[in-house]
Amino acid sequence: MKLALRIAYDGTVFHGFQRQPGIRTVEGELLRALVKLGIIEDPAKDEFRGASRTDRGVSAFFNVVSFFPRGRRELVRPEVLNPNLSDVWVLGVAEVPDDFHPRFWARSKTYRYYLVDEGFDLDKMVECAGLFEGTHDFSAFAKLEPGRNPVREVSSIRVLPRNGYYVIEVTGKSFLWEMVRRIVNALRFCGLGLLRPEEVEAMLSGIGRMRGKIAPARAENLVLWSIEYEDVRFDTGEGAHSREIENVKRQLFDRYSMNLSRAAIFGDWLVELRD
Repeated sequence: MKLALRIAYDGTVFHGFQRQPGIRTVEGELLRALVKLGIIEDPAKDEFRGASRTDRGVSAFFNVVSFFPRGRRELVRPEVLNPNLSDVWVLGVAEVPDDFHPRFWARSKTYRYYLVDEGFDLDKMVECAGLFEGTHDFSAFAKLEPGRNPVREVSSIRVLPRNGYYVIEVTGKSFLWEMVRRIVNALRFCGLGLLRPEEVEAMLSGIGRMRGKIAPARAENLVLWSIEYEDVRFDTGEGAHSREIENVKRQLFDRYSMNLSRAAIFGDWLVELRD
């Protein structure tokens, strides 16, 4: 039977998800470990597939890969895989049907974007966010690929105020290239009074496209937060796996504390420059 892994990774240290010759990617890191341990032999023959090919700089708390293990199936456990991985963590394992594809079987995906507060008008951001919900042609809010239908359905967008920043949470079944990051920048412009709701409506209807597209927000603030499947449950396990989760938590806390310290340093610099 095919196996699926729930994975998390720090996208800021990778050149995207999809493997490329001579470049460090998430997929390449996973394949290196799986081949090294004898779990798979050939990505094509063993049907190695990913749910989302996140861009360079984009992280994930919940992405999924699947494959047919050709041997050593007993090694497909977080406590075995994680010590052989760097900047990628396996958080769960599931047995799935032979025809399972992590991208096509996904019922929905949720992205979160962490946006530093620049003095936004929250009401305007929420008003603009509502315009993106539903089915629209997102040509003005994506980097289009030949042959891909630009029509997508966004089931919900939430603007969540936090202390000093906002979380923009976008949920839908599938997304175009850079679509979430361009939507986020549109909300940012709305919150700053640089873009009006009627202009967003015009761009979604195709009227405003000739004036150019919205540029994407920076990739490093985006994370693939969750993917919903029907009848797929990732085993979080007990015992050794629970200890492995604690190890992952420690690694994530180290990164959190390092980045928080760096933010505090630059924040103090800004205060000094302002004064």
